[in-house]
Amino acid sequence: MNVVCPKCFALNRVPAERAEQGPKCGKCATPLLSGVPLELTADTFARLVGRSELPVVVDFWAPWCGPCKMMAPVFSQVAETLKTRMIFAKVDTEREQALAGQHGIRSIPTLAVFRNGAEIDRVAGAMDAANLKSWLQRH
Repeated sequence: MNVVCPKCFALNRVPAERAEQGPKCGKCATPLLSGVPLELTADTFARLVGRSELPVVVDFWAPWCGPCKMMAPVFSQVAETLKTRMIFAKVDTEREQALAGQHGIRSIPTLAVFRNGAEIDRVAGAMDAANLKSWLQRH
């Protein structure tokens, strides 16, 4: 499978059976599947989402949003749990208004799942870990 490095955005081929072994980027040696949600900008969004074969789960959020703040630790916890199956990322809609507009974000938090650069599902509103995992297991 192709995995995009979260630091240098180099494309790395990782055999699926090696995903659990902590693969690192061949270019910069950064861990590829760290389980830590990545902060994306308009510049980095397409470079990660458009090139990754793993599904990318994006949390569109804002710093002033109470439900977003409640959901942040849940999102991080699930990211750690599913780190070899999906890539988790966050987009601050306050700083990246054009990107949020491009994706039709009308309420936050909104979670969207992308596969091969295309959005395949989305849900709005905060969720607990069990509901988030259940929703993601369909993808």
